[in-house]
Amino acid sequence: MMQMKDTGALLKVLRAADNAAVTAGGAGDDTAVAGAIIDRAEIGMPQSGVLAIPFTATLAEGETLSVAYTVEEGEENDLSDAVTLVTETVVAATGPTGGGTVTGCLEIDVKLRACGRYVRLGYTPDLSASGTDTAALSAVLVCGGMDRLPQ
Repeated sequence: MMQMKDTGALLKVLRAADNAAVTAGGAGDDTAVAGAIIDRAEIGMPQSGVLAIPFTATLAEGETLSVAYTVEEGEENDLSDAVTLVTETVVAATGPTGGGTVTGCLEIDVKLRACGRYVRLGYTPDLSASGTDTAALSAVLVCGGMDRLPQ
């Protein structure tokens, strides 16, 4: 019963990747953002997680912010043996009528059970407009299902 009142003790939040500032057709657009190498053994071998990518985007009407993400895993601490588990692209936001600012947090379930000791989660933001749209993004991994508590 106590665990239901203290869910924070059951989770671990980690920096997953660098922040990104994106300008449509310019700096950061369709450019991969480096993922941090995470040592699962240091945090109790989490079995699952959520890649959370908070964003703010200024989008013209009907234009989009898409995010491609990749999950890699391996046993070498530099991930020189990296194997890609998942690569997918999702639309995070679409410009409202008349254009405007859209904020949110893209949440992606990540299965870590089959991963090696080390994982890396990277992302690539892509603005569909050709010049004026902008976005700012970051990425954290919220882990659960560790083999020991508290975190």
